[in-house]
Amino acid sequence: MQPVDTVVPVAEGVRLHVRAWGEESAASSPFILVHGLSSNARLWDEVAVPLAEAGHPVCSVDLRSHGDSDSPPNGYDTATAARDLAVLAGVLDLRAAVVAGQSWGGNVVARLAAAHPEFVAAVALVDGGWIDLSTEFDTWEECAAELRPPPVDGKRATDLRAFIRASHKDWSPAAVEATLANMRISPDGTVTRRLPIPMHMQIVRSMWDDPPWADLAKINVPTLLLPAIPKNSKGAARRRAQVSKAEAALARPTIREYVGADHDLHAQRPRELANDLLELAGKVGS
Repeated sequence: MQPVDTVVPVAEGVRLHVRAWGEESAASSPFILVHGLSSNARLWDEVAVPLAEAGHPVCSVDLRSHGDSDSPPNGYDTATAARDLAVLAGVLDLRAAVVAGQSWGGNVVARLAAAHPEFVAAVALVDGGWIDLSTEFDTWEECAAELRPPPVDGKRATDLRAFIRASHKDWSPAAVEATLANMRISPDGTVTRRLPIPMHMQIVRSMWDDPPWADLAKINVPTLLLPAIPKNSKGAARRRAQVSKAEAALARPTIREYVGADHDLHAQRPRELANDLLELAGKVGS
């Protein structure tokens, strides 16, 4: 099943790229799938197909300066990303959707559900949605130094592809290529970031300044928390503590742990994640 690609204007000079599967007129709940920081909509492809095959309309979205969306000079924060999604959902008439966000995308969909509940019938937080950088670092300077991405512009796409493949041996070729699509590939075979580092760091700063706890407390729909639990005991305890705090803030939470899994659950275990999302959609139907 192949997606239909389109663009949707969400603000003056800003169009978001959307990948859509399934029939828009289907009676089943639609899905809106939102990627994380410096990622793109294609990472959701292997999740979207089984959702669509089960009868659901599915849209995955490239946020500003991600994937094939426009790259305006501003608007790189959680609140603006959520407003963009609300406009997009209105244009596409995606009301009462199951909205899934991975990593920072989880924080974005939490804000969407809190501020624009008319578009959201259920929420899935895929190893994100509880990210609060101000609790993970003592100072912003420490946070910025740790989370500033490494320079990759000018590296060869073949080398980067080989690195991704070697780092994620259980990923499909499609997931490897989707991750490589976080970069633009020049005719000479070198890459540049789609999301430049200054804009990347504006989003990181937003995660520092704007934690999700108030948003989670406003969500009154079924919410599925899907954490990737690290293999080491210290990391596992830390992740479970974060998830427990999110669970306490939510009105209708369910937790489904992925023990020993990658942060990019949608790339590593897409069929399993799709099944969990379909079960969540069933709660909306009931």
